[in-house]
Amino acid sequence: MNANSAPEHATEVTLTDEPSSRGPVASCLFNARTWNITARTVHLAAMGILLGGYAFAVEPSRLVPSLLACVVSGLILTALETSGRLTWFHQGRGLVTFAKLLLICAVPLCKASWSLQMAALMGIVVLASVGSHMPARFRYYSVWYHEVIRCSGGPGVTRLAEEVESGDV
Repeated sequence: MNANSAPEHATEVTLTDEPSSRGPVASCLFNARTWNITARTVHLAAMGILLGGYAFAVEPSRLVPSLLACVVSGLILTALETSGRLTWFHQGRGLVTFAKLLLICAVPLCKASWSLQMAALMGIVVLASVGSHMPARFRYYSVWYHEVIRCSGGPGVTRLAEEVESGDV
């Protein structure tokens, strides 16, 4: 064995959706889908607690952990969604995420107005719902290139490929 080469039994650790021969626990730990579902679950729970807390006038200091969990899980989701590609940032899906980020940052800045905080939080819920269910031709539309840019996976990609082939996009 060369001094610069890895031992034969070493395996490269990568996040993937491909099945692995590492065993069920290791396969689950290094599966991008597992991380996406986990981060999304934390994100939804944190946002639910945050929105409910504001709706029922919970002491704002008690909601800080939920706000932080929402932001951190959102950043993790962004990292997973982009997969290291910058295209995501100028597609519809990235722009919706930026709008949600601006609104979540506005919540602590609007300390004097409960109604503005609630409006920002409800705006996030509306953007999240619309962003999650908008057609792929909008989700993958790049405002930079002024065209739909397909990716290798994600919601609506199969339907988008059919629309592109038929000339509907």
